[in-house]
Formats: sequence, C-alpha cells, structure tokens
Amino acid sequence: MKEMTRRVTCGLAAVGIAAMGSVAIASPQGGAAVTHKVVSWAEPPSSVPDYILPFYGGAEDTILNLYDFQSLMFRSLYFFGGKTSTEALNPTLSIAQPPKYSDNDKKVTIVLKHYRWSNGTTLDDANVMLWFNMLHAEKTNYGNYFPGGLSIPTTIKSVTVKNPTTLIFTLTQSVNPKWFTDDQLWEPVPMPLAWTKTSTKAAAGSGGCGTAPYGTANAKCAAVYRYLSQQAGFTPTHPTKSNDALPTYATNPLWQVVDGPLHLTSYAVTGLLTMAPNSTYSGPNKPKYKEFEEKPFTTSSAEYDALVSGQVDFGYLPTADVKADASTPVKGGPNNPRLTKTFDLVPWNGFQISFTAYNFKSNGDGGEASKIFAQLYFRQAMQRLVDQPLYIKAVAKGYAAPDYGPVPILPKNPYTSKYEESNPYPYSPSKAVALLKSHGWKIEPHGTDTCIKPGTGSHDCGKGIGKGAKLSFDMLYLSGTPELATLVTAEFSSWSKAGIQVSPRAESFDSVVGTAVPCPKGCSWELADWGGYTDTGFPTEPVVFSTGAYTNYGSFSTPTADALIRATQLTNVTLTKMENYLSEQLPVLWEPKFPVSISEIHKGLKGVLPLDPIGQITPASWHWSS
Repeated sequence: MKEMTRRVTCGLAAVGIAAMGSVAIASPQGGAAVTHKVVSWAEPPSSVPDYILPFYGGAEDTILNLYDFQSLMFRSLYFFGGKTSTEALNPTLSIAQPPKYSDNDKKVTIVLKHYRWSNGTTLDDANVMLWFNMLHAEKTNYGNYFPGGLSIPTTIKSVTVKNPTTLIFTLTQSVNPKWFTDDQLWEPVPMPLAWTKTSTKAAAGSGGCGTAPYGTANAKCAAVYRYLSQQAGFTPTHPTKSNDALPTYATNPLWQVVDGPLHLTSYAVTGLLTMAPNSTYSGPNKPKYKEFEEKPFTTSSAEYDALVSGQVDFGYLPTADVKADASTPVKGGPNNPRLTKTFDLVPWNGFQISFTAYNFKSNGDGGEASKIFAQLYFRQAMQRLVDQPLYIKAVAKGYAAPDYGPVPILPKNPYTSKYEESNPYPYSPSKAVALLKSHGWKIEPHGTDTCIKPGTGSHDCGKGIGKGAKLSFDMLYLSGTPELATLVTAEFSSWSKAGIQVSPRAESFDSVVGTAVPCPKGCSWELADWGGYTDTGFPTEPVVFSTGAYTNYGSFSTPTADALIRATQLTNVTLTKMENYLSEQLPVLWEPKFPVSISEIHKGLKGVLPLDPIGQITPASWHWSS
C-alpha cells in the first residue's frame, strides 16, 4: 500500500471481527476437506469500506478501501505482500511479469500475464491504457498525484503499446528501479473496457478512453471519469455534495466486471458486505467457499463479545482482553482463556509508521498554532514527553514496537538506521521543560504555558509567536479503539505536566482523515491521530513528507527533506540520510506502532498465515480444514 497505501492505517491495534455463520457441508467418504459456505472477516471499529472505483482521491485512499475491498475484485498491475512474510513485490499475485528496466533506467517494459475479465474479455493493453489515460486527464483528482514532484504521470514521457500484452513506459529521466517499482507500480489498476462510457445507457466501450494512444484523449477520459466517479459515490464537480450511489454497489453492472478472485453480492452503507468467488478468476489461490463476508463494528468490545460467542472465523482481540503480556511484539503471549480452545492468537505486525500529525499550515489560535509547530525545539519538547517504552508495556501489553522515524523498526527490514533505532529523543520531562524555558516560555505545570519572550533570537519563542501566546491545542483522534483512547489520554497527561494543554476530540475514521488534509492556504485543524501510515517495499516517504504532496497531511516542508527524498527516487542510494534527517527533524510526533491487530484465527481456518505485513487481507487463500 504505498502512498496513503503507503496507506492511511485505520487506527491502532485495528480490531475487527468476522461473524461466522459458516455451515459445514458433509464431506464425502475418504476424508476430503470440509467446505464451509461462509468465511467472515471484520472491519476495524468505526471504519468501513466506502469507495469502489480503483481511481480515488486522497480521502478514499485507505487500506480498507484499496486492500480490503477493491483489490479483492480489481487486481493492481503489481501486487505487494499478500500472505508472505515480506512487504516486497509478489510476482505470483501480480498480473504482470516483473518489470524490466533499460536505457539507463529510463524505460520500463511491462508484460501482462494471461488474465480474463468476468465478462469473458481478455485483460490486455487497453485495460492498462484506460487507467493511465484517465490519470493523464484527471491527475489532480488522483490521491497519489504529487504536483511538482516525482510521481506518475509526471515521471512518464510516453507509453508505447508493443503488442496486446506488452507496454513500454519511457520515463522523463533515469530513476532508481527499486523506488519506481515499489513506490509507483503498485498504483495502476487495469480497468475493463466495459467501464469506458459516459452514461448508464451508453454502450460499453463507447467512451474511447482505453483505446486511444497515451495522453491523446483527455476530454473523453475526463467524461468517463466523471461518470464512473458518480457511479462510485463521488461527484467531481461538487466534491462535498452527498451521493446516493453506495447502496447500488452490488447491483450496478459496472462493478460486476472483475478480474480478481471475488465479486460483490451485497453492500450496505453501514459497511456490511458479502462477496462470492469469481468463477472466471485467472489467478492462483481460487476461493474454496461460497461466500466471503465483511462486517462492521463500532467498538472493539462488541467484537470481543462476538469472538467469545463463537460467531467469528477471523477476529481480533482487544488489548483490554489480553490476559498476559507478550514477551516480544512478534510472538504472542498466552491466549485469552475464553478463546484458546477455538482460536490461535497471532500478532499481526504491519510495515507501518505511527504518528500524530502537526498541521504546519494551521490557522488555529489566530494562526499561532502553525508558528509554534514550526519551532523544532517545541517539537522536541513534545517528543520528549512521549514515553514510548511505558506505553508499549502499559497500554499495548507488549504488543507494540517503538517508532522513532519514517522507516518501521518492526518488522525487521534492511532500511532501518542505527540512529533511528537509538531513539533520538528519549522520554525526559526535565529536558522538555528546559527546552521550553530556554526559548521564552513561562512554565505552568498542569496549567498552560505562555510566551514571555517573543522574538526570533535563540532564547525567544520564535518567529510570529506573540507575547502571551499559549501552548494550547485541539487534537482529533480516531474513535472506537480503546487502545488509542488510552494512549492519547496518557500523552495528554504527560504534556500537561509541562504546561502543554491538548484538548482531544474523538471522531470516526472518515471524519478524522477527511478533516486532517493538507491545506496550503491554511485551515483550522491543529493535531490529528488516526494511527499512521503503511508502506510497501521501499519506504522513501515522498508523499508524506515532501513539499506539496497530496498526502503530506501536515504540510511539512524543508528543502533538505525534499532533496534527500528525491535522491532516493532517482539514484541508488541508501535511505539512511533521509531517514536520519526526518527522525531528527520530527515532521510528526512519533508514537508506538501498535500491531494491525492481535489476531484470533479459527483453528480450522487455514491458508491465513503468514499475515501480510502491508495489512491487507487475502481471503482467496483461506480455506477450511477437514
């Protein structure tokens, strides 16, 4: 998942649940495997999949939409992770052969495997061109587009069709193949030509977007995009206007043309949905059950109740119901005694970073919030007041890993630097208070600090911060997950001891990520915590910390960060300089990285392990034992 898949992570220790309802079919003589009719899975609390078109804006660019919903029906050109122990490219589940680079890494050759759509047509170059032509026409409506940065389509000079299964991308400059493959080629999702239309009554393919040479049909592709977006529930001309398309997801013929292992059979706006196997699926791991089900829950306690009552196949144990601490976050401790006979406990560690975002363009507090966040000493003080080792033990019961920078420390990977692992800003309230005092703040423990030395000197509050300014901020965080509520409560208490007052407000996932968006001209949100961000194989973080990136939520910006990130995209350098700089500069408040979940997997459900480090589910691989 890279760019906000590198995705937005749905909260901490995302707890979901699956209601079972599985009915066993009698096995024939000889002990053949029992086939159950239903396999169920749960969505994280207060978070539901709500966008079906695999061409999305930033607000829809989430793991839940992309990896746990869309990708089950519509396969991306290249698949990462997927029931493997690594977040890297998965050649088996990709619908194209591994890319080949040539001409000093300026050309990329893509060869498609033999896949078919459920309407009987062959997946070919036109399906890939449909997505790329739509991107060329509507790049500003695409969540991973990076104006002025290195992203598709900016990096693509031309796309040449050699034959129906071979495309050649000519790039604008030489690139780091590792970056381009991992960071760019997870994005394209071939689309069926049945979608190339501009109205429901129009003939399939009449829109003329997929069959046109690259970049030559912008007007036609824009019209196709508008129609498809409206059918998916988003009106580009009125972005904030409500759209009643979501209840039609399972009945709209558009979304029944799939190349993935499943197709949608029912969908409710509450998030309850069912899927059935796609009988024409061309890939491996064909589903062996009648129905796959995703269920919504508003709280983790409701999910635990369902686990205990035996309604689930793949559930998630809330931290509050963990009865024994884990010795390491990789290996789980003893299971909950009420579950141990039926379920195996497996920690699900994602390739993620976890943080609270600062809004460096906030106009809150009369514009002083952004001025305060701009001061590195203030961010250092905030970080010094976050006791990650304590929170891992007390809040996560050992089921979490520290996070001190932009590259995950866990799972183990070849990119984490020794500097980041060393924890550049260990917990120290005395050093936090000393930093604030030395920069002109009057400390009021359990009160609110005020600026008494405005100015830009080395011992003043900082540029734009007036006398009497207060260290008082609002913070949005994800509702429905007790672990996150406990974490932020502990952080609030710690900050308050140093006179930094933070007022929390819990909201749904959609509300938090819909509010905490980049706002170059300023907006009112100040701090936001929805859990974090997930990477695929090469964690360069261009869309999280580069100037102007759509998913640079807090609008962090420095020339040095931009240059270091860009170097990892264009040259074969290590990530160390970039990683160390961002660890030191604190573009966000680093927090403990909770697992995707403390999973409870029914002992009879096989094919689930190893759990995917990107956080995506792969239900096509799941099956029941005899």
